[in-house]
Amino acid sequence: MIWKQDFTLEGLDAITKESLVSHLGITLSGFGDDYLEARMPVDRRTIQPMGLLHGGASVALAETLGSIASMLCVEDPMKEMPVGVEINANHLRPVTKGYVTGKVSPIRIGRRLHVWNIDIRDEEGRLTCVSRLTIAVVGR
Repeated sequence: MIWKQDFTLEGLDAITKESLVSHLGITLSGFGDDYLEARMPVDRRTIQPMGLLHGGASVALAETLGSIASMLCVEDPMKEMPVGVEINANHLRPVTKGYVTGKVSPIRIGRRLHVWNIDIRDEEGRLTCVSRLTIAVVGR
């Protein structure tokens, strides 16, 4: 298991209240020994004017998952915190309704640098976006 902090999905959702995460309707939906999952609705908050899931919303989902995962991997969250350094995303297919689910898994978890892979899928399980996020772990 990669997690160094004890957590529940409900507790993680509680810390995202009153933020972009809750505004977009993102909720944590699952986890395992080395992954986290979250769902995001495809609705008026997350679509672009042509009615498709906005690429920026997919990137927000990806960065949310990677940032939370990094927070759960630091030794002492009172002394150090994760900050995003770089993110990229490839949008592979359009989504017009329902929900998308993102799943984050580690590429590398170092002492000061974390690299995450995030796959986002539609309700039929089709890959809609792939993203890679690099996080620096810095002192508070």
